[in-house]
Amino acid sequence: MDLPKLAIAALGGTVSMQARSAGEGVIPTVSGETLLASLPQLRAMARVTVETLGLLPSASLDFEFLLSVLGWANEQVEQGATGVVITQGTDTLEETAAFFDYLWAHDEPLVLTGAMRSADQAGADGPANFLDGCRVALAVESRRRGVQVVMNGQIHSAGAVRKTDSLALQAFSSAIVGPVGLMVEGNVHYLRPPGQRTVLPVPQRTSQNVALLEASLSADSLLLENIVALGYDGLVIGGFGAGHASERWADAIVHIAEKIPVVIATRTGSGSTARSSYGFIGSERDLIDKGAFMAGFLCPRKARILLWLLIGCQRQDELEHHLTPL
Repeated sequence: MDLPKLAIAALGGTVSMQARSAGEGVIPTVSGETLLASLPQLRAMARVTVETLGLLPSASLDFEFLLSVLGWANEQVEQGATGVVITQGTDTLEETAAFFDYLWAHDEPLVLTGAMRSADQAGADGPANFLDGCRVALAVESRRRGVQVVMNGQIHSAGAVRKTDSLALQAFSSAIVGPVGLMVEGNVHYLRPPGQRTVLPVPQRTSQNVALLEASLSADSLLLENIVALGYDGLVIGGFGAGHASERWADAIVHIAEKIPVVIATRTGSGSTARSSYGFIGSERDLIDKGAFMAGFLCPRKARILLWLLIGCQRQDELEHHLTPL
């Protein structure tokens, strides 16, 4: 039987972490090759190629590095890979997934996974998540679904998934919509069909900077008022409730929006921004009138990634088109 080709890249993160000696904190040390060796059953499922592209905590990943990983993944598909799996740390997993999903132009699945327990910890979840991720990447039903995150027996779409717990095994969830699929007795079971996707071109510019600020009670506006002078090309605000800001911030936003794109998302962690419910100064209607864009269901962190990519490929005028419900 001619086995499908599966390409795997390891970037680091908790799934690769061990302590060098007792009593020390864990650090990335386990290569993708070593992780693969712990799951010999994969060799019976696919022709596997694995590369360790980095051993980094995911907080230290950046857009430039992710673009190089994307280039590697594109090459794997062009060389016949049925699916691609990337292991990384969970701290930025939701953001990395969104970044790749905006740029992933293939029908073949790209799956991201990681671990909440380090490799040398009792009950380490990394091998199980890794094996599940490989099964999802090899499943025919995973085609045309873009980028997905596989953790703790659940399959999440890149656009909806969020890390909602700092340490628990079930740290990832997709508010409102839930997971798109489940692992059932080692089999991939999808709960709904693939959705329509919009793919952006790879950005030609990567020097742009997009700020992310969160509204909070009685917050000063010093940073906000200096965003343009500091050289930022775009601004995302995690707003109160359905996309609101204080009067002081609203007064600053009107001048900023004349110069750079301003996106207002909700800081709540679930739900959408509004468009026409409230009319006070700093409400969504007021901020729209002042030139800001409402992020809809897109969280502040993913809105920042979207804006960075749009500016990079000179499509910031399409911003509102991409800020639509899930």
